[in-house]
Amino acid sequence: MRLQSIKKEIKSFANKEKKAIYQRFFKTGKGDYGEGDIFLGLTTPQSKEIAKKYIDLSLKDLQILLNSKIHEHRSIALGILVRQYAKADSKEQKQIFNFYMKNYNNINNWDLVDCSAYKIAGLYLLNKDKKILYDFARSKHLWKKRIAMITCFQFIRHKEFVDTLKIARILLHDKHDLIHKAVGWMLRELGKRDQALEERFLKRYYNTMPRTMLRYAIERFEETKRQKYLKGKI
Repeated sequence: MRLQSIKKEIKSFANKEKKAIYQRFFKTGKGDYGEGDIFLGLTTPQSKEIAKKYIDLSLKDLQILLNSKIHEHRSIALGILVRQYAKADSKEQKQIFNFYMKNYNNINNWDLVDCSAYKIAGLYLLNKDKKILYDFARSKHLWKKRIAMITCFQFIRHKEFVDTLKIARILLHDKHDLIHKAVGWMLRELGKRDQALEERFLKRYYNTMPRTMLRYAIERFEETKRQKYLKGKI
């Protein structure tokens, strides 16, 4: 009953105008990274309110939502999962983490990764073996790689930088724009805490990393220094 209720509520907020915008913005056309993704047009506040309301949904029901082709079903399921993890004991957290990582195929757009990876995988792995992230980073799967990189945001927030730099190095020459952006973003976040460390990494690799990655990484630098990086004069 709860599953049918949440689906009905999600559908009630459908917005045709926003749906059309989201379909374009999240690249759902043929051959795009979001090909086949279906949007209903809910706003972020609407999705968050629904996730709060249905925080008690079972993993079985969440799996059904995650299997859905409707983007908001998956995003709200992840929002619920994040909230459940925050309230869970250690045994439940392990269960949620395993559930999350097994669903990488359903966490299949950049917003889905970005709103959940560091809040679930990042928190769980904070003081644990991170081998699974290196396995994800070395895979050929786009969303596994993005999950691996964005998970590091949690480590960065706790001023633990080693894994971020190692995973960034693995993904340094990846061909996908979404990975370039993810790596650059995490390097920028690291640099907010320790710019000298970020620059040691950049000085070694900035001439060979993708341009988008570099632009993201140096976005907050003082303009003169930023231009030197862009012009290869560091």
